[in-house]
Amino acid sequence: MARQPAPPWVHAAFLFCLLSLGGAIEIPMDLTQPPTITKQSVKDHIVDPRDNILIECEAKGNPAPSFHWTRNSRFFNIAKDPRVSMRRRSGTLVIDFRSGGRPEEYEGEYQCFARNKFGTALSNRIRLQVSKSPLWPKENLDPVVVQEGAPLTLQCNPPPGLPSPVIFWMSSSMEPIAQDKRVSQGHNGDLYFSNVMLQDMQTDYSCNARFHFTHTIQQKNPFTLKVLTNHPYNDSSLRNHPDMYSARGVAERTPSFMYPQGTASSQMVLRGMDLLLECIASGVPTPDIAWYKKGGDLPSDKAKFENFNKALRITNVSEEDSGEYFCLASNKMGSIRHTISVRVKAAPYWLDEPKNLILAPGEDGRLVCRANGNPKPTVQWMVNGEPLQSAPPNPNREVAGDTIIFRDTQISSRAVYQCNTSNEHGYLLANAFVSVLDVPPRMLSPRNQLIRVILYNRTRLDCPFFGSPIPTLRWFKNGQGSNLDGGNYHVYENGSLEIKMIRKEDQGIYTCVATNILGKAENQVRLEVKDPTRIYRMPEDQVAKRGTTVQLECRVKHDPSLKLTVSWLKDDEPLYIGNRMKKEDDSLTIFGVAERDQGSYTCVASTELDQDLAKAYLTVLGRPDRPRDLELTDLAERSVRLTWIPGDDNNSPITDYVVQFEEDQFQPGVWHDHSKYPGSVNSAVLRLSPYVNYQFRVIAINEVGSSHPSLPSERYRTSGAPPESNPGDVKGEGTRKNNMEITWTPMNATSAFGPNLRYIVKWRRRETREAWNNVTVWGSRYVVGQTPVYVPYEIRVQAENDFGKGPEPESVIGYSGEDYPRAAPTEVKVRVMNSTAISLQWNRVYSDTVQGQLREYRAYYWRESSLLKNLWVSQKRQQASFPGDRLRGVVSRLFPYSNYKLEMVVVNGRGDGPRSETKEFTTPEGVPSAPRRFRVRQPNLETINLEWDHPEHPNGIMLGYTLKYVAFNGTKVGKQIVENFSPNQTKFTVQRTDPVSRYRFTLSARTQVGSGEAVTEESPAPPNEATPTAAYTNNQADIATQGWFIGLMCAIALLVLILLIVCFIKRSRGGKYPVREKKDVPLGPEDPKEEDGSFDYSDEDNKPLQGSQTSLDGTIKQQESDDSLVDYGEGGEGQFNEDGSFIGQYTVKKDKDETEGNESSEATSPVNAIYSLA
Repeated sequence: MARQPAPPWVHAAFLFCLLSLGGAIEIPMDLTQPPTITKQSVKDHIVDPRDNILIECEAKGNPAPSFHWTRNSRFFNIAKDPRVSMRRRSGTLVIDFRSGGRPEEYEGEYQCFARNKFGTALSNRIRLQVSKSPLWPKENLDPVVVQEGAPLTLQCNPPPGLPSPVIFWMSSSMEPIAQDKRVSQGHNGDLYFSNVMLQDMQTDYSCNARFHFTHTIQQKNPFTLKVLTNHPYNDSSLRNHPDMYSARGVAERTPSFMYPQGTASSQMVLRGMDLLLECIASGVPTPDIAWYKKGGDLPSDKAKFENFNKALRITNVSEEDSGEYFCLASNKMGSIRHTISVRVKAAPYWLDEPKNLILAPGEDGRLVCRANGNPKPTVQWMVNGEPLQSAPPNPNREVAGDTIIFRDTQISSRAVYQCNTSNEHGYLLANAFVSVLDVPPRMLSPRNQLIRVILYNRTRLDCPFFGSPIPTLRWFKNGQGSNLDGGNYHVYENGSLEIKMIRKEDQGIYTCVATNILGKAENQVRLEVKDPTRIYRMPEDQVAKRGTTVQLECRVKHDPSLKLTVSWLKDDEPLYIGNRMKKEDDSLTIFGVAERDQGSYTCVASTELDQDLAKAYLTVLGRPDRPRDLELTDLAERSVRLTWIPGDDNNSPITDYVVQFEEDQFQPGVWHDHSKYPGSVNSAVLRLSPYVNYQFRVIAINEVGSSHPSLPSERYRTSGAPPESNPGDVKGEGTRKNNMEITWTPMNATSAFGPNLRYIVKWRRRETREAWNNVTVWGSRYVVGQTPVYVPYEIRVQAENDFGKGPEPESVIGYSGEDYPRAAPTEVKVRVMNSTAISLQWNRVYSDTVQGQLREYRAYYWRESSLLKNLWVSQKRQQASFPGDRLRGVVSRLFPYSNYKLEMVVVNGRGDGPRSETKEFTTPEGVPSAPRRFRVRQPNLETINLEWDHPEHPNGIMLGYTLKYVAFNGTKVGKQIVENFSPNQTKFTVQRTDPVSRYRFTLSARTQVGSGEAVTEESPAPPNEATPTAAYTNNQADIATQGWFIGLMCAIALLVLILLIVCFIKRSRGGKYPVREKKDVPLGPEDPKEEDGSFDYSDEDNKPLQGSQTSLDGTIKQQESDDSLVDYGEGGEGQFNEDGSFIGQYTVKKDKDETEGNESSEATSPVNAIYSLA
């Protein structure tokens, strides 16, 4: 993470502005003035012969100047040549060749003259040349014969071109010639071999010249090399040999210089140009080149080495770069040096270039023309293009060498002066006019400009003006009388005011006033100061694995009145935001980072006035690049050295290398791992097997993953040998009762050791002295036939190839095929352990009856029937296995209360033997399984309906069901209630005690053994329970504030008040109201309560299940008689909880006397009053 300084162009632009502030004041174009050259062609003007020729010359002046040309110092009459024309309002020449003509005819030196009535300005002398790209002369080149190790120079000698062509060497098949410190191209275009090797004759060598203007390439006939050698074959393994030359029989020798010749030379270079020094040496081994300067160090800021250190380039040469340089060529045989004396000359360069002179009548002035060079240049003055000596005399003008002095200048002194300074290396020509004007001050910029600047920056306020005599300029702020100059302010010659550091108090209106003897002029500039743009949270350097997501932050503060733009650069170039990137106001996110995303990321926060930069570097960890340039050396019968060049680790160090091999005999195209090496090595000795045609490749591994495999190495075949091992996993097993199949794992290519790999298979019966049977097999199996049943054999498998046999193998025991057992287990005894398990016991069969390997004893059993009537059972046979030679076992997971049958067999590898006699047994009664499909429904807030189905497996005589249930509200749990039902009952209804609590029900079936598996369900949450019950209980205290509760209480109070009033009226009438008259439906004659006039008030939906009666407190009792569960002999009272909820079943038994005796108590009870009106 780093905050970037302002770009270099910002400093360069500011420096340019400062330099321009001190320049000459320009005359406005609406005032009369002599001509000034504004544009011209370069001095050495080379043109393409295929295009029209343009020689540029542009000038300004008032009145507008006219133009004419000279060619080779003689007037060039454009009107006489139809091909030549001059552009309108310009002096630019156009020479058109569309109608024919040769461009070479127009070569020469041209000069442009721009003239009006106040003087004449001159262009440089422009040397026009036509580009040339001549063909290479035809020549037949004989083969170049050279001894291996000798030096060689292949000369290019390109045809002269204009400009000089670019030289490069290629083969005739257009392949570039590989260059290194042994073979390289010199600056003159020749190809130098410090020593020739046999490998150099594998290609030919052709010099190519590319010409700039025509974009053509000329190719020289190729050279063919013939290398004489003492080592006639080209062994690539010797290229990297530490003593390559002696290994090839090449004599070593000390270095000698091929270019330049001798021990010393000299070179001249012009100031400002590049100095190129070159030393190319021969020798065996190839020499190394080093550069030094006598009496000092090489200029590190300008010097750089090229062409494998054979060339030293010093850019922008100055006089202090002259001196003696020497190159040192050295190898292990010795060293030599060559000294180059460098002389720096200089074409003329300006010390003080003449500038336009603007004077008022009667003023004095001077033109200065100072230049330097080596040798010292001469100065020649001209006026309006003519030598000053031949111009009319002017008493107000005096020439003093490089200076012209003007005194008491008058209008007649107006002219254009030329200064020409030259030496043998070039010339400089400058125009400067003298203009005599009488002009009051005037402002040249728009009035009342707005300038916005950034706090603490340096800025300048421009106030371009003109006047003659040159006015004086003063600046004022906010109308104050003091002149702004000095301290934080500086006024330049051209009128600009520089403020070195802007502060908030510098904001305001600035007035510039220009004054001369003819008057004054003023202008105003309004300055606004803005806060700087700053990145306060910069992106940070990050390291990311390929495929991950990276976010670079960039948070900015800026002046709110300025528009902010945030952009991103990658490697200092604009970043393209693709679909893997997301740019937000304060960050850049990169999804699925790839290797190409690595680099520097710069956040650029900019407004129209300033910008701030912050840079971070993203390092992407990727899989390594594949290793390359595999090479086999140190070739031996059982080993080889493999060397490779590591690929780029892509920022994650290589931890391992895996070497793989492929052979083309057994599994061609299939690669196998050979060995693994640490990431710090790039060479390994590989152990090899005989008679394998190896090919190797290498895979690099780092923390991110594996590289792609390298390209394969060249093949290497090892010599053959007898096998050193035999096949493994030898087995002998029967596939039929009268055979034995012998199998083994075949040997692979690295263990075959020779051609025609085969196997000698031997076998004989164990513990006999019979001779070995043997057969030779090319596959991996052999079947021995006509064998006795399950007899042990000794088996041997030996490898053999054309070079011999492998070692004597060890014997392996195998068996011939098995037959079905002949006997069944006897004395099978069954003992019932519990309702679901039995134990078995039997006698062992004789081993000779097994006829194979005893695998297990097996019991087959099935459920014959259930002891419950009319219960269908599945009679599918099941089995229980008892592996090995066992005499007892346990059969579990039986069904209780059932009749079973069982048989036993002996099992070997072939299959089951005969079955034993069938045994019968009965399992006792057990506990039932869980009731099925237990359902809990809540039709309303008062009742809960339960339904279930009978258990799938009763496992005995069902005695009934047990239901346990409990009310809960969050963490609060009520008392558990237990109910027992008859075995035929599958429904039950529970009355809720309040609308809030929920219920948890647990139901199980039972036999006389006990209760079986239980099933648990919970009642649904109340419909208005929007939040969990626990939350409700926590907020119970707030129920009194709920609107629905207040409305409900008001309605109940109003209803009770109305009922009391009605009861009071009824009572005042003295009437008696039997209960029968108050029911909507009269009691039928079948009603058991009709005789005594009582009734049971209950909702039709809440009637108890058949065989039981439900009380309002939620309890259920078995109905044994028709009597009511509660008899209120002294009058009935409703039962209420402490919170007022009704929990009792309202049942009233009364006669006429009781009715009369209890009227007052009934009337005073609100609940009794409600039911008396029903």
